[in-house]
Amino acid sequence: MSKLPRGLSGQEVVKALNKAGFYFKRRKGSHIILRRDVPFALVVVPDHRNIDTGTLDHIIEGADITVADFIKLLK
Repeated sequence: MSKLPRGLSGQEVVKALNKAGFYFKRRKGSHIILRRDVPFALVVVPDHRNIDTGTLDHIIEGADITVADFIKLLK
């Protein structure tokens, strides 16, 4: 299992998830809601400077992608 990257901002996570087919659905306060139609997934990304690794783990799990795939999307 790959290690989760540390020190990612919410905007960096959103950019990576956009590459995985997610698009902006709406925003509520400091949280960005992203959606993917096929296969369906809905994730909430906090728009913070640093996202905790536990939160990032839940985002990746909700997006139904692996940590290794997520790291590739960051590049």
